[in-house]
Amino acid sequence: MTTQMAREMAEQPDAVARTLDALMPMRPEIARLAQGRDLVLFVARGSSDNAAIYGRYLLETHALHPAALAAPSVATHYGANLDLSHALVVAVSQSGGTQEIIETQAWASDCGAATIAVTNVEGSDLAAEADVALVTRAGPELAVPATKTFSTQCAAMAVLGTALAPDPTSLDGDLARVPDEIAGLLKARAGVDAAVDILATTQEVLVTGRGLTYGTALETGLKLEETCLRPVRGLSYADLRHGPIAIVDRQLVSVVLAPQDGPMLDGLVELEADLAQRGARTVGIGGDARFAQQAHAHVAGPDLPEPVTPVALVVASQMVVEGLALALGLDPDAPRGLNKVTQTDPAGDA
Repeated sequence: MTTQMAREMAEQPDAVARTLDALMPMRPEIARLAQGRDLVLFVARGSSDNAAIYGRYLLETHALHPAALAAPSVATHYGANLDLSHALVVAVSQSGGTQEIIETQAWASDCGAATIAVTNVEGSDLAAEADVALVTRAGPELAVPATKTFSTQCAAMAVLGTALAPDPTSLDGDLARVPDEIAGLLKARAGVDAAVDILATTQEVLVTGRGLTYGTALETGLKLEETCLRPVRGLSYADLRHGPIAIVDRQLVSVVLAPQDGPMLDGLVELEADLAQRGARTVGIGGDARFAQQAHAHVAGPDLPEPVTPVALVVASQMVVEGLALALGLDPDAPRGLNKVTQTDPAGDA
């Protein structure tokens, strides 16, 4: 039986292509809105927060534009009166209906910020109330775990990150290859079954990455938790080396995500070797040939440069998660206790 999650994963090449086609012409509008604003703040929760992490890294490393993740509770619970006249606030919510994110976007506007909404629902409250709405073209997503809505959010982050770059078109050739790379990953499923076999043997999982693919690592950990009911620690490998590496032992499976190039790759290759020396089995996702050789199981990633890798790399993780859920006898389409639209606080709370 084909799951709804698998069907929606299979739609991602077209969904990402549609999103890029729709949003890339909006780059001049984004640049005009950001003019004179020296900081970009992202507002998000859950999977959207992980996409925003990619957006932050891309803005700072490619566009050379300062960016940060905002804490929505500063607006919704503390009601802090900040001067955001220098800021562009990007609110990210696939449904456009998460009240906390809607309220935080309105607060940011009241504080003087220009606002961009990234959502999959045209006409949603979040989109309607933003200065500019970047509406992704994933189409309706029925499975609870975000797949195509997440990859299209990452595509929107790529548009945003290039819109504010000195040369907005410098990554266009690589972005154009992303849909075909996703299609190739889905067809080949290289290494997915071996990774599932290893992960099915343990309750102790650590997921790690760094830099532009760090958000993908956190999204992988989140999907393992919500879809496969595995408690997972998601850490930057820099943080992992500052103490938490002491938890690594023979009962632990470490999932390490990497781009195939860039300044983080060597450190992630070394980390795999270190984890193996400490007794952990490792599942490597992405990376290069050296990275693949260090892993006990290796899942192929896209043939893309680091700046655009996150748009496609997450698809490799999604295949592992869906396969593991089925191997554990779980329903990946409807994880226990989850809904498609999550409200952070109970109705009636601040």
